[in-house]
Amino acid sequence: MSESPSGLPESISESTSEPDYGTEGALAGFSELDLALIDALQAAPRAPWTRIGQALGVNATTAARRFERLRAEGLAWVTAYDAAKTATVAYVEVRCRPRAFDRVSAAVTALPWVFSVDETAGDFDLFLSVAAPDLPSLGRAVHRGIGGLRGVRSTRTRLGITLYGEGRDWRMRAMNPAERAGLGGAPTARPRTYSTHLHERPSPQDQALLTALGADGRLGYGELGALTGMSEHTARRRLQRMIRDGDITLRCDLAHPMAGLSTMVVYRTSVPHALLEQTGNALARLEQVRMCVSVSGPYNLLVLVWLHGLGAVDPFEALLAERFPALEVRDRTVALHSPKRMSWLLDEHGRAMGRIPLGLPEH
Repeated sequence: MSESPSGLPESISESTSEPDYGTEGALAGFSELDLALIDALQAAPRAPWTRIGQALGVNATTAARRFERLRAEGLAWVTAYDAAKTATVAYVEVRCRPRAFDRVSAAVTALPWVFSVDETAGDFDLFLSVAAPDLPSLGRAVHRGIGGLRGVRSTRTRLGITLYGEGRDWRMRAMNPAERAGLGGAPTARPRTYSTHLHERPSPQDQALLTALGADGRLGYGELGALTGMSEHTARRRLQRMIRDGDITLRCDLAHPMAGLSTMVVYRTSVPHALLEQTGNALARLEQVRMCVSVSGPYNLLVLVWLHGLGAVDPFEALLAERFPALEVRDRTVALHSPKRMSWLLDEHGRAMGRIPLGLPEH
């Protein structure tokens, strides 16, 4: 069954009745169907609405309309970005001078190569995720572009080495395995190594596709062709090749505080090098873990988690101690607010309010 540019199957009438799903039992901001829909799109971000609806037990029009409402309200969105192998990535801890915090946070959020910003309570004030074409340009960008901002007291940079799990791999887990089985979707997360030097950048055509899909990862091939000046066939062929070769990352994101995941914690941990890969892979599969990456510095494993409130911190750390006895938690930092995630600007409730497309600093 083909789909129209709006994403709705052409053979389904706009007048198809939509069941009235209530919000009984729903988490804050989302109904149970909404959460299941997000889960389905996390598993298969560009799956046809017919397949998404079938997995959820609703018709395609209902699924499409539900997601369009979520997207319009900034509650959920599908986005795209370069694969980990194409860039040098680092995590920067920033300490600000008194009364300069708001100014510094706004300044770093506006930088296109700072793709995520978290305001924190802990040993530092801001936790930034940054990208650059290579190590020298990364150093210049951090020391001048961030360290040179008025109000910045100090910066500490930890180079990303191996990515064991990230937002693309995280799941809402609102569907049961049988419902998810029909979606296929992305393969199981596997380690991905960041680059330390400039790889060949995407062609102008591929970059145009990345830019368009960054704003809306579910654009149809006809829409992609119109936006990028390609034919629909060319847009389809190039995008399918990028997905096959691992040159693009697609994911469905959400306003996690409104889904009951009100607490984000950044852990700096240490594990013996001989156990690093095994531990990183196992941690990335925990339902609470949003990101797990090996980094430079004295604490070799960085772990970011989403939890159902501060009361979930101690049980989660007890779980870590039980399952990973060789893992030592060296520091925990709680995020107060995340004004930016993967280039998307977020409000105080985590809703998407706009986007600053990713742009690498000068080589």
